[in-house]
Amino acid sequence: MTQKPNPLNSIQIDGPIPAHLARAVIEETLRSAILDGRLPCGTALRQQDLADLFGVSRMPVREALRQLEAQALLNVIAHKGAVVAPLVQGDAAETYELRILLESEALRRSIPLLTDADIELAAGYIEEMETQNDYSEIGRLNRLFHMTLYSKAPNRRLLRLIEDGLNEEERFLRFNLEKMGLGKLSQEDHRDLLRAVEDGDIERSVKLLTQHLNRGVEVVARFLDSPVAINSKKI
Repeated sequence: MTQKPNPLNSIQIDGPIPAHLARAVIEETLRSAILDGRLPCGTALRQQDLADLFGVSRMPVREALRQLEAQALLNVIAHKGAVVAPLVQGDAAETYELRILLESEALRRSIPLLTDADIELAAGYIEEMETQNDYSEIGRLNRLFHMTLYSKAPNRRLLRLIEDGLNEEERFLRFNLEKMGLGKLSQEDHRDLLRAVEDGDIERSVKLLTQHLNRGVEVVARFLDSPVAINSKKI
């Protein structure tokens, strides 16, 4: 019988990891491998296997897995341990409803504190998305654009919750954006949103953000109900 390839073999470790950096290195390495698909949905990540791979004790591995679980990239399942989460968890409409609440509040708090440099940075992400053909990169740039607009909100816990949601969206878009045809629409939305933010118009900015996210959930829900999505869920 042919033995299935071990997904962990796709992860390359360059030399010993300093003890004080172990948790952060393990977290970022596994996060990247989950986002780019090297660790597919449903992959079980056993603490001892990871400790052997990274050449560390199980303690930093355990801490890294907790962080990834908090970011909705892993689920802890009885008798299996940590398992790479599905591309979309739960009801898409409920997920976006929560995002609208959180991101609208962060945008309200952030706009008065944004600088010209922040606006320029956000505009740069839009330009990069406009010319980018790599859908994985578009997902990353989309996350960075939104987080730039929210970045000055003083509530750090709020921002962490928002980034967790954007991480989940980025992972989904990496595999499905081309099939969904969201590219051009998203850029028009982004440009309108950035103009309102630059004008300091909080109410219009929140309204445009809400419309943008609502359009997103409509397209995602429609895609998930389509036959094409069946294969995507197996990634």
